[in-house]
This record gives sequence, C-alpha cells and structure tokens, in this order.
Amino acid sequence: MNIEVIVVGKLKEKYLKMGIAEYLKRLDAYANVKVIELADEPTKENMSSVEEEAVLAKEAERIKAKLDPSRKVIVLAIEGKLISSEELASQLDDYATYGQSKVTFIIGGSLGLHKSLKQSADLSISFGRITLPHQLMRLVLVEQIYRAFRIMKGHSYHK
Repeated sequence: MNIEVIVVGKLKEKYLKMGIAEYLKRLDAYANVKVIELADEPTKENMSSVEEEAVLAKEAERIKAKLDPSRKVIVLAIEGKLISSEELASQLDDYATYGQSKVTFIIGGSLGLHKSLKQSADLSISFGRITLPHQLMRLVLVEQIYRAFRIMKGHSYHK
C-alpha cells in the first residue's frame, strides 16, 4: 500500500518525533508511508467563530492542494465513526483488495478540520471521544496503521 498522512503544523516535541520515526521504520516492511507536514495558521485565545472559520478555511486550502483525486481520503475527527483497530485493518485490507491501495489520512491543526474536508472524505474516523493534541494524534495514527498491518498479516503484535 501507499499511505500518506497529511498533517497541519510542525512537530516540535522530540519524544513524538522519535515515536513516529520508530513506527514509520516498522511500517517499511508493509507499506510506503509518508508524512506531509503543512503550515498551520496562527491562532489566538478567544477567537470568534468567524476567525476560527477563516483559519480552518486557509488550512483546508493547503490540504486540498496536496490531495490526489485517485486516493482514498480518511479524515480523523472526534465526531467521526468510532472504529476499532480490527475495523481499521479491515478497511485498509478492503481498499487494497479492491484496487484502492493509495490512501491519504488527514489530521487537522489545533482547531480541527474544515467542514468541507470532512464532507468530501471517503471516511471520517475517530479513535475515541476524548480530545487529543493534534501532535499526539500523529503518533497514535501511525501506531494504529502499523497495528492494522500486523492484524492483516496475522502477527501477534496486536494482542
């Protein structure tokens, strides 16, 4: 499979960079996975809904410029479909089986994702109803992608 992870904002924390690098290295055996970092818009405390909408729209334009229409798009959103690791594995396996082996995951910035991205995605998923920092979500996602491949191959990591 060919997987892109499009993320908004630069990752600064060394421990997160190290964790992501470890899972990307492990994923080399299963898929070509690339992380694409895009600039985030500056935000401030107590932004109005109009200001938040403008930030989300600008970030969405950057994301859309990187999207390839031939790829399946999965957005991560707290209100998305709650899925298990097994369900993620099954979804990726289905894509690969039916000729859709190019998948793009999208993680928004600190304000999330613009509604236009959520509406146009092939799938909107959530790993839970708790709010996680978008930087930490990167690590969670690449670990879950790795876990999905281990599940698909019947390996013991999942247990």
